[in-house]
Amino acid sequence: MTIEAAVGPPLAPDAAAKPPVIHPVWVRLNHWINALAMLMMIGSGWQIYNASPLFGFTFPREIALGNWLGGALLWHFAAMWLLVVNGIIYVALGLATGRFRRKLLPLYPRDVLHDLAAALRGRLAHDDLSSYNAVQKLLYLGILLTAVVIVLSGLSIWKPVQFQGLTSFFGGFDTARYVHFAAMAAIVAFLVVHVTLSILVPKSLRAMIVGR
Repeated sequence: MTIEAAVGPPLAPDAAAKPPVIHPVWVRLNHWINALAMLMMIGSGWQIYNASPLFGFTFPREIALGNWLGGALLWHFAAMWLLVVNGIIYVALGLATGRFRRKLLPLYPRDVLHDLAAALRGRLAHDDLSSYNAVQKLLYLGILLTAVVIVLSGLSIWKPVQFQGLTSFFGGFDTARYVHFAAMAAIVAFLVVHVTLSILVPKSLRAMIVGR
């Protein structure tokens, strides 16, 4: 038996050099749908906030969505259902495929501190995009938790009578609004960091578009 018969024909150069898939199709579709829904919810949420501000400022109309309260509410509810359905699919597939376990666990405080210190010094490597560092794990777990908080606080604001138990859990309608705003601010901060890192490490953006 020849060596070629034993090991098979040599791989074509393209096949041998082709990098592995980092993000499967369902992850990429879910990511971009989430991005669209988030932008819609944030923009319309700012317009809703402007109708009854919690603080001494309002958001510029140029970056808000809906033009007026009624229009903003329509955008917000439409985006809400898109986000919730897409989020359920994402979590279900993330658990069923084991992606969450592989990507986000284990997570140790000492690793977070080590990687955070390396990131602040500009020494955090991004060579292997298939593996998340401890800071990324913490951020992704945090944003999943924040998503749960913003949905539940949003429900308590939307239907305070029907979900009076949930509204009471957040300390009442007014407090739930502050919780909802804080969760929104956390998501916006995450998006700013996320987009900044995508610009600094462009191959991560490419991987989320083509998968590799």
